[in-house]
Amino acid sequence: MPSANYRSLLRTPGAAAFFLPASLGRVGVAMTGLSIVWLVHARTGTFASAGLVSGAFAVAEAVGAPQLARLVDRFGQPRVLPPALLAHAAAVAGLVGLVAVDASGPLLVLGGALAGASVPQLAALSAARWAHLLRVDRATELPTAFALESVSNAVGYLVGPATVSALAAAGHPTAGTVLAASLSVGGGLILATRRRTAPTPTVDGAGQPREDRSLLRGAVLVLMGLNLATGVYFGAMQVSVTAFVVEHGVPGAAVPVFAVSNCSGLLAGWLYGLRRWRTTPPVQLLAASGALTMGTLLLLTVGSLLGLGLVVVLTGATIPPLLALFSVLTEATVRRAVLTQAFSWLGSASAAGSAVAAAVSGRAIDSLGPRGGFALTATAAAAMTLQSLVGLRLLRAPKRQLSRAEPTSN
Repeated sequence: MPSANYRSLLRTPGAAAFFLPASLGRVGVAMTGLSIVWLVHARTGTFASAGLVSGAFAVAEAVGAPQLARLVDRFGQPRVLPPALLAHAAAVAGLVGLVAVDASGPLLVLGGALAGASVPQLAALSAARWAHLLRVDRATELPTAFALESVSNAVGYLVGPATVSALAAAGHPTAGTVLAASLSVGGGLILATRRRTAPTPTVDGAGQPREDRSLLRGAVLVLMGLNLATGVYFGAMQVSVTAFVVEHGVPGAAVPVFAVSNCSGLLAGWLYGLRRWRTTPPVQLLAASGALTMGTLLLLTVGSLLGLGLVVVLTGATIPPLLALFSVLTEATVRRAVLTQAFSWLGSASAAGSAVAAAVSGRAIDSLGPRGGFALTATAAAAMTLQSLVGLRLLRAPKRQLSRAEPTSN
């Protein structure tokens, strides 16, 4: 069969109509956390307060995302998205207002938590739509769709934070927060109107959702562990690279190093989705996590900026294929009735890993220098490889079972 093609994929009826607004909205989602840091810091003058509010936002998002996804699986995206987006807009407006009137720290933390609990999980919603739209061609076209999702996610987290930082540097931190919310809410509202590709809520005869009681067991727990380790890798990598360039006396080099890593990932994710692989997704997962482990071990040996730049090309290239494989394996091992929840739980696991790593890596760097932080990235990557190896059989078996058990339509 010919190689998969992104253009033909987006020509699938209804695909571009939901993918483009979801991609626009996720730029706003990628901006929100950092925009809150700049917003609070500009008013209070302290990163301690900004960190507390941003931390409350992140924790509330990690806890609230699966609960919002549960409602989506039960009632459908078109019904849940509008009120959720309205709540998010109100929460962000409230936080901006609290900052403007110099509210106390606890109130700012509460405002950050409300904004995080209501942030739209557009990546999970878009992934669920691809699974619904391509359910007939899941084996051939779905991996390409999830590769496209990973590329879109990478673009969002490349463009979003850069835009926020530029606005803050120009003296407009509030504009960054407002723009972030506008993109998230606007993209989400457009997505809500695309009813044709929205998954139909799967309910039983009594009108109640067919909850999968084993959602947080077996293969899903393995995938959550993988996402947790990925979050640790992300959190530790950001702090460690920053510490490395500061130690070498060129703090401004952090921007090009991260840019090289992101561009490498964008290219790798794009190329990954252009072909159909003969090896099974669990085997691909083991190979990609093994490559990431090799790259992180090389980080322990680098002694120059050039060496660091060369290694991050390798580590950055492994991430988008890994994220695409996480989605492929989630779709293959989870019942359609709780698929959005599963995608959201994986995102929450990744967010939790990033939050923990940001604190742990800082202590490791204070004690051992940048290599202490890189050691944490290597540990996270090795944990991913071990989990991939242990999960080889577990991640393969449910796919055969579900392919016989699940209906072809909702």
